[in-house]
Amino acid sequence: MPEDKPLRSDARRNRDALVTAARQVFTERGLDAPLKEVAARAGVAIGTLYNRFPTRDDLIAAAVEDRLEAGSRIAEQAREIDDPWDSFAYLVEKVCELQASDRLLSDLALRAAPSPAVARAQEYGHGLMREIITRAQRAGVLRTDWVLEDIAFITWSHTRVLEATAHIAPEAWRRNLALTLDGLRAPAAHPLPAPPLTEAELMQALRK
Repeated sequence: MPEDKPLRSDARRNRDALVTAARQVFTERGLDAPLKEVAARAGVAIGTLYNRFPTRDDLIAAAVEDRLEAGSRIAEQAREIDDPWDSFAYLVEKVCELQASDRLLSDLALRAAPSPAVARAQEYGHGLMREIITRAQRAGVLRTDWVLEDIAFITWSHTRVLEATAHIAPEAWRRNLALTLDGLRAPAAHPLPAPPLTEAELMQALRK
């Protein structure tokens, strides 16, 4: 019906304004920033925010959608690199580079997926990463006891390094990452003192 079009247009504008505002506010203040501030910056009432996004996690999912797509593109690009080690190193470096430029991703790395849609997007990226990891291990260049869940240790430590150094030495994370990558090369491997986290344990850690 013609009279419905303005309402649909208004709803779309409100949603877009809320997503834009959420990206700005979450980037500035973290994913636990007050939602009233998001609504105010979008120029809508808090009730409108909750009508469009019933939970904080729904809003977070909308705010990070484009970032997750960028992460998947990185994994796809890494998979196309012929050299197994270069492919793995490119993947890790570019993911950390994306985190370094975007607080939303850094904060997201410290919590469980906020929605089924985000979980599906992450699983797609994880599938590509598993391919890259397996290929590097079969080529004998990546230590064989390293598992996908171990990447959480990289993203967690990377996030903390960024928090400590971003305002005084913005490129310091690259040094930390280079040291980490050297430790992951197969020739540098020594027996590890503890087993890797299971996927269930990782999810439990992210929910705390």
